[in-house]
Amino acid sequence: MQTRNPILDEFAKLTTGAMGLAQAAGEEAKTAWRGQADRIAAEMDLVRRDEFDVLKDEIAALRAEIAELKAAKKPAAKPAKGTSTDGTQPGDAAG
Repeated sequence: MQTRNPILDEFAKLTTGAMGLAQAAGEEAKTAWRGQADRIAAEMDLVRRDEFDVLKDEIAALRAEIAELKAAKKPAAKPAKGTSTDGTQPGDAAG
């Protein structure tokens, strides 16, 4: 048979209430800390992760476009090295 002890019952209620209060205080502290950290980050003018990712994607696309443009722009055929006085005559010259 189990009997109810009013002192232990009140102690259990008090303990449960204290745990609930501690949990609520912890959540409040976490919220305050996060708000403070956000404020500091805003004052430091830091970049957010989503903005960073967007910029990173844009830069990757631009680099790919530059690589395509460089590949498409092939250098013109360079003339043979030498001077006009190298002793060879053009094919149409009478000689």
